[in-house]
Amino acid sequence: MNLHQFRFVQEAARRNLNLTETAKALHTSQPGISKAILELEEELGVDIFVRHGKRLKRITEPGLEVMQSIEVILREVGNLKRIGQEFSKQEAGTLSIATTHNQARYVLPNPVAALRKRFPKVAISLHQGTPETVAQMVLTERAEVGLATESLSGYPDLVTLPCYEWEHVLVLRADHPLTQHPRVTLEDLAREPLISYHPAFAGRTRLDQAFTQRHLEPNFVLEAFDADVIKTYVRLGMGIGLVAEMAVRDDPLMVPGGELVSRPVGHLFGRNVARIAFKRGAYLRNFVFAFAELISERLSRESIEQAMVATSNGHEGSDYGL
Repeated sequence: MNLHQFRFVQEAARRNLNLTETAKALHTSQPGISKAILELEEELGVDIFVRHGKRLKRITEPGLEVMQSIEVILREVGNLKRIGQEFSKQEAGTLSIATTHNQARYVLPNPVAALRKRFPKVAISLHQGTPETVAQMVLTERAEVGLATESLSGYPDLVTLPCYEWEHVLVLRADHPLTQHPRVTLEDLAREPLISYHPAFAGRTRLDQAFTQRHLEPNFVLEAFDADVIKTYVRLGMGIGLVAEMAVRDDPLMVPGGELVSRPVGHLFGRNVARIAFKRGAYLRNFVFAFAELISERLSRESIEQAMVATSNGHEGSDYGL
């Protein structure tokens, strides 16, 4: 048996047993993958997959056990590679980060720039997507680090730690009547056309929950993936915006006398927690720890290592040591 066979089996499972998609993902041929999997099954003496003709239909019971072992083996192979890279290249390599638009646009620029200054031989690979995409990229080791507000804590194979808290702000045209209200209420917002994030992004869950708890039906007329788009449509008069507070900092449209104004609405929707994620059992290089420390004062190499050890021993590691 060999690592190629293990990767073929793992990728086939990830691709819903579609060998055509598996072959595309691994840049090889479908017959080659089929042959390699059959040879592995013959060597193990068990069927990993149930077949219908040439198609894979489902994973067998012994196949599930084989899959767990393959996950461990390939994870440790990845760790060996990272160990070799760290000790052979010292402070060089590529840091792959999976995150959402808000984090990439408003939170990460300074930490990334500081990391590059400290580790000039480290290249940064930045991937943007939904929180679910962020989680999957870390789980499949396409990214070493994930950063998002929604969803990350719901994956048992991820170690997630809180980085910082933030609240939503209301974005209004300077001439909107709500700018004169001393304290905006949920009832005020429910009467207005609202522009905010897609339900998968940036604490949108809290917005929906707050309205539901008050038995109000908000009128979301436009949903977007990033705050820049939301602010653009607010400027056009389509409605009022709800965005993350970091999206209005240093915005020239928000200066006194500018086109837009913002109002904090944390009293309506509460505080959101942005979290950093690592794959459980992964080997983290020195510059990964350094990057985490640059993102948040809450994070340190010691706290991250404690969380990784605690989770690998079967304990919840989400807020360990923080």
